[in-house]
Amino acid sequence: MARGSKYYILHKPKGYLSQFSKEHGKMALSDLVDLQGDVYPVGRLDEYSEGLLLLTNDKSVNYHLLHPSNKHVRCYLVQVEGQVTKKAIKELEAGVTIAAKGEIYNTLPAKVKKTKKPGNIIDADVSAKVTTWLKIELQEGRYRQVRKMTAKVGFPTLRLVRTHVENLELGNIKSGELLQVNKEFFYSKLNLPL
Repeated sequence: MARGSKYYILHKPKGYLSQFSKEHGKMALSDLVDLQGDVYPVGRLDEYSEGLLLLTNDKSVNYHLLHPSNKHVRCYLVQVEGQVTKKAIKELEAGVTIAAKGEIYNTLPAKVKKTKKPGNIIDADVSAKVTTWLKIELQEGRYRQVRKMTAKVGFPTLRLVRTHVENLELGNIKSGELLQVNKEFFYSKLNLPL
């Protein structure tokens, strides 16, 4: 890749589109960070999700991370409504049937376990009195997949935070913060060929 390649890690807050252009009056990445026009997000988090978003102008990263044959691990902390049962966890781990862009889709097996709310995540207002935090690892990333999966087993997602893509983690980057890293770090943490 050219010498001008740039690599960033952004902690996307809830309420922002994963794009720089504004749409329907909603907040976009351009309201959050000031980057040159050739940088773009790799993958997406929906407007209501938060956490790790990768930004770069290195087009090969997009192919390596998003092509279905490459199956990179993505990890999410998910706060759901209710007290999650062992049965629901087993169903999520085995894969569930959801609708994705008008087609019926069976999700791949996932790793799912109950967890505590991490200390580095700021509390948010949720209306539910009883909630459970789950750690969910996937090797795919269809549109709103995690939300559809938890709803399918009876536990709607209230909050979703992506914490990892492969070994690249959000760590202690605060909501709204942007961190620039070098290519070697970015590629090694994402298990990409240099």
